[in-house]
Amino acid sequence: MTENVTALLSTPSPVSILPKYLRAARGESLETPPVWLMRQAGRYLPEYRAVREQHGFLDVCYTPELACEVTLQPIRRFGFDAAILFSDILLLAIPLGAGLRFDSGHGPVIEKPVRTQQDVANLHDFEPREKLAEVLSAVKLIRAELPADKALIGFAGAPFTVATYLVEGRKPDPFKNTKSLMYADPASFAALMERLTSLTISYLRAQVEAGADALQLFDTWGGILTDEEYRRCNLPYLQRIFSELKDLGVPLTYFVLNGMHLYSASQVGATVYGLDWRMTFEQARARFGEHAALQGNFDPVLLLTDEQTIRRRARKILEDAGTHGHIFNLGHGILPDTPIEHVEALLDEIRGGRA
Repeated sequence: MTENVTALLSTPSPVSILPKYLRAARGESLETPPVWLMRQAGRYLPEYRAVREQHGFLDVCYTPELACEVTLQPIRRFGFDAAILFSDILLLAIPLGAGLRFDSGHGPVIEKPVRTQQDVANLHDFEPREKLAEVLSAVKLIRAELPADKALIGFAGAPFTVATYLVEGRKPDPFKNTKSLMYADPASFAALMERLTSLTISYLRAQVEAGADALQLFDTWGGILTDEEYRRCNLPYLQRIFSELKDLGVPLTYFVLNGMHLYSASQVGATVYGLDWRMTFEQARARFGEHAALQGNFDPVLLLTDEQTIRRRARKILEDAGTHGHIFNLGHGILPDTPIEHVEALLDEIRGGRA
């Protein structure tokens, strides 16, 4: 897109110019909602597996041409209304000096966990436009190759979620080191959150500068907090991020997993809220307000069942969500063993034969 996204979102435009995803994200009512799936570029696609047979995960993330290729694969196959940058929320760990590798079968490993005041002080300051330049080059490539009617979503991990990986050193369960730092050394935990918040703002702003049409913040582990902990240790940083990115004029999505109990999440300042399958659209409208756009709610496990179940659940979501500001999506990432034909059935039901 050569038009400035900020101007498009703030001034009336012919519907042919603005991608369907952006129209729904700004609250328009559409007969057929735009659809994309979290982790839509991934192991359930044979073409993605073919790339990974030749290249490691981090190699794909750091090679703009490869990141562009895998980002576009699900768009070519399914015609989703939005592409999301192929990357990882933990790439910040490398220029921070914490180190990152992915062990087969064990997921991400932080080589130098951050658990003390000195560990936080030892983290490197860096400019995302320099140290993550390859990712931003991928954004430029994707936007150049993506059809004009498809939106490009940039993203980052929410500071709390990234912090849990940095502190735990790997998949953060049961969060014993994270909560120990939160309670035993709140000043160091706050310093870590401040560092990550500033970097996240710069990184997301750079993604829009490179061509992203919208942004999403993934707070995968925010739901492990009580609402009181969330207000104290997470909410202020989220509010700062969304406040400081507001001037970009692009849709800003917040997604927290297992967050139905987090009433304070309605105060982050996002314009779009992602739902997991535990929160209904009625509950979400009551919590986030009628003006917020909503996406999600389809349990990704249901894509492993059968076509009848998939279609029935899709119809229920379409009925419950209504046409106002609705973006069809999953309640978490698509699972690697999801059959291609089940995704096709889902899309057929959503689109009802319409583009």
